[in-house]
Amino acid sequence: MPRLLLIEDDPAIRAPLLRALRDRGHAVAAATTAMDGLRAALDDRPDLVVLDLGLPDVDGAELLRMLRAVSRVPVIVATARDAETEIVRVLDAGADDYLVKPFTAAQLDARVRAVLRRVGSPGTADETVVVGGLEIDPRSHGVRLDGEPIDLTPREFDLLHHLATRRGEVVTKRELMTEVWQIPYGGADKTVDVHLSWLRRKLGETAAAPRYLHTVRGVGVRLSAPGEPS
Repeated sequence: MPRLLLIEDDPAIRAPLLRALRDRGHAVAAATTAMDGLRAALDDRPDLVVLDLGLPDVDGAELLRMLRAVSRVPVIVATARDAETEIVRVLDAGADDYLVKPFTAAQLDARVRAVLRRVGSPGTADETVVVGGLEIDPRSHGVRLDGEPIDLTPREFDLLHHLATRRGEVVTKRELMTEVWQIPYGGADKTVDVHLSWLRRKLGETAAAPRYLHTVRGVGVRLSAPGEPS
């Protein structure tokens, strides 16, 4: 059962949303201030946060930045603010989705399920991923190749882990910029290319002679074990 945290100070909105989300099979806790929400997010480790921006103590956009500094929990912003500049600002700050009030509980539930599908099922985010001789442990940020540890930077680890969770799929550079670099509207492909080059070097391979990281020209990159079919 997905565990959600709803950070919403308006009781007229909070109470019916709590009932509706619970009726749809979610375990939902609530917080009414930014600081209580931050504590709950860090202590209880929910699978997803639904965040209002108009909170009484700290603006929700600032809370999002604070949360992103210490956690990668998916965040759906649910707010009355509908200006395009605000939407872009919040997505750039690391929100996974943005929903403008008024909305129905069914709409929010659909967004929740979509984001959870995209980031992976609850309970799997901390599991070690094994692809051939690669072992990737998100809890310790440790990586082993054929039993030997590999020293990766945090960004290299995030890139490798994201590709490993999509094993066998071609992942576009735009998705990598969105999910790994938290830049929703794309960015310089060179950034991805450089990090892939560094990662290949540490995996003992090259773009011309790949073992795990296979470039699909004009589309993206695929991670698969040596010998697996394309």
